[in-house]
Amino acid sequence: MRIALDAMGSDNCPEPEIRGAVEAANLFGDEITLIGPEDILRPRLQELSGDGVPVYIIHTTDTIIMEDKGRKLARKAKRNPMTTMAVGMDMLKDGEVDAFVTAGNTGGALATAYFRLGTIPGVKRPALTGLFPVKGGYCAVLDIGANPDCKPEFLLQFAVMGSVYVNNVLNIPQPRVGLISNGEEAGKGNELVRDTYSLLKSSGLNFIGNLEGKELFGGGADVAVTDGFTGNVLLKSSEAVAQLITGTLRQELNRSIRTKLGALLAKPAFTSIKKLLDPGEIGAVPLLGIDGLVFIGHGRSDSYAIVSAIRSARQAVESNLLDALSTAVQERLENLQSRIQDD
Repeated sequence: MRIALDAMGSDNCPEPEIRGAVEAANLFGDEITLIGPEDILRPRLQELSGDGVPVYIIHTTDTIIMEDKGRKLARKAKRNPMTTMAVGMDMLKDGEVDAFVTAGNTGGALATAYFRLGTIPGVKRPALTGLFPVKGGYCAVLDIGANPDCKPEFLLQFAVMGSVYVNNVLNIPQPRVGLISNGEEAGKGNELVRDTYSLLKSSGLNFIGNLEGKELFGGGADVAVTDGFTGNVLLKSSEAVAQLITGTLRQELNRSIRTKLGALLAKPAFTSIKKLLDPGEIGAVPLLGIDGLVFIGHGRSDSYAIVSAIRSARQAVESNLLDALSTAVQERLENLQSRIQDD
């Protein structure tokens, strides 16, 4: 398997990317291609890898940085073929690699993917997909930031793509699909939610209805769909709450000798909680709907998160996710159109 990695994406680049690439190559035995300035990458790679590790370098000096916004970002994404993201996605488009991973500017990755790879036929909008830790496992939530403004047909496609992703990668048959809303009843929610509800109900998916926050984190669904504005607020709020909980626990457990002793006894439980809440365990999330496997990680990624990101990309490649998405989108849209005509 061949994975392309943006070497200049993370906040502390390129150290996490180089370390992560070497660790992943040793762990999985795959070819990892680092994309970035060779004069910076080569010396450090040689220090860490030695001989025989299948980590290679494609040289380019341009990159989309975190500070790039608005028109400047769009101009770079559309017109500059030599950024690390553009080079990696061109390699993906040309079949030179099987997946592309970046911990860089999310908006830059979205725009570059859209301009250079395009979408799967029939897909109106790609969706950034997060795996949220919930009771009993994970729930795929989409969109978490790619599309602040949505139409009902977009959310229908998110539901189809999320179901395929959960089925193929998490091995959950007939995933339960919920629609994030402010109430369980069918009439709850804004106009977008109410109009989407009727589409999902007739979609042939395993639609369980509206989903409140407590049902989401209680494990009530395997896939949760929403617009990118709501999904991004949900994501960032969840991350903040997780940091508050872990920080408060750490502070309270260090207050006295008694609590420190208790913390030692409870260390395995706290380790499990920390692992559950750590975004580095997943590493990166897929941009579903793009005609290629593109995974986007957190800017704060360390080498462990980079390895996890590569693992997530590998799972998508191994499960033939892209082909499954393309087939499912076409079948579901055709079936839905038939139902609408029959009605």
